[in-house]
Amino acid sequence: MSRDLLPLEPKPNFAGAVRRMEAFWAGEVIDRPAINLTAPLPDREWLPGGRYMEGARDEFGPIIERVVHNVGNTYFAGEAMPMYVPSFGPDQWAAWMGADLEWSDTDQSTNWVVPFVEDWEAVFPLRFETEGRWWTRMVDFMTELGQAAEGRFLVSHLDLHSNADALSAIRTPARLCMDFYDHPRAVDRAMRQVRGLFPLAYETFFAAAGMNRSGSIGWVPVYHPGRTNTIQCDFLALIGAEISRQYVMPALEEEASYLDAWTYHLDGPECLVHLDDLLALPDPGVIQWTTGARNAPMIEWMDLLKRIQQSTKGLWIPCSAEELKVYMRELRPERVIYEVGVGSVAEADALLAWMVEQT
Repeated sequence: MSRDLLPLEPKPNFAGAVRRMEAFWAGEVIDRPAINLTAPLPDREWLPGGRYMEGARDEFGPIIERVVHNVGNTYFAGEAMPMYVPSFGPDQWAAWMGADLEWSDTDQSTNWVVPFVEDWEAVFPLRFETEGRWWTRMVDFMTELGQAAEGRFLVSHLDLHSNADALSAIRTPARLCMDFYDHPRAVDRAMRQVRGLFPLAYETFFAAAGMNRSGSIGWVPVYHPGRTNTIQCDFLALIGAEISRQYVMPALEEEASYLDAWTYHLDGPECLVHLDDLLALPDPGVIQWTTGARNAPMIEWMDLLKRIQQSTKGLWIPCSAEELKVYMRELRPERVIYEVGVGSVAEADALLAWMVEQT
């Protein structure tokens, strides 16, 4: 391993998995592609529960007790790491900047922020309210998770929705789109200020959750022994390449460069106009292609996946054990990591052996 890392108790092959992931990030293959492979352990009880955004308004204790119990009852094969993904919603970054969070009355896993920017000049400089409710609560949640996680599981870094996603949330997407034409200097200033907040957000929660102990992981689970996370800009679906290159790509380049390795959440066909620019971001990086609602399933986008593989970027592909056989026939084994769940330990071990035979 590149440095001394604290092993994770539910992951007996931790050291081997770290070596395989280091090979993955280097574009190398040991004897098979990387895979996050999980199965239930036999004769163990799995505690139900858990929902998106839990912890925002719930007691931390029961959440952490369930996570500790369930990671101890799961077989983490291949490169799968025991982990927990915290989140207070897709616009938590905007809430840290002062936007109010509101929840659905009927679905407690849905929330949104209330935009507050009427005049950009009136809100400069953009900054985090580090004494505010949502910042301090997330720090507390990550701290308690990190204490419970030591030697047991990884606390993933956060789904930040930084850069233009954050500006879109505090201004509204439609008004931000018009601002590129009506108030370009204000948008440029806003982007530079919001970009400057990334290191503070990353390092605060990295430290709170103790991510330096065993390595780090993003909400898209691609492990790295150093600093990694899932980066993104869903707002790219609303703008063209010219505006993106002027305002957004510099932010994504900074985030990618700040990390030791990154995974990009590429959300939907509307964002494909930016693919070449995303593939030019600093290495090493991984693309998580998300097909979007009502589109063909992932396995029918093989040409796109092969196009990404022709670059220096990797792929994260969730699939079934049967679909894995198709992907392994079509894709090269390097720079691809699969996400597969099976029904038993025996199935997991057999699948790993098959992957070695086929590589």
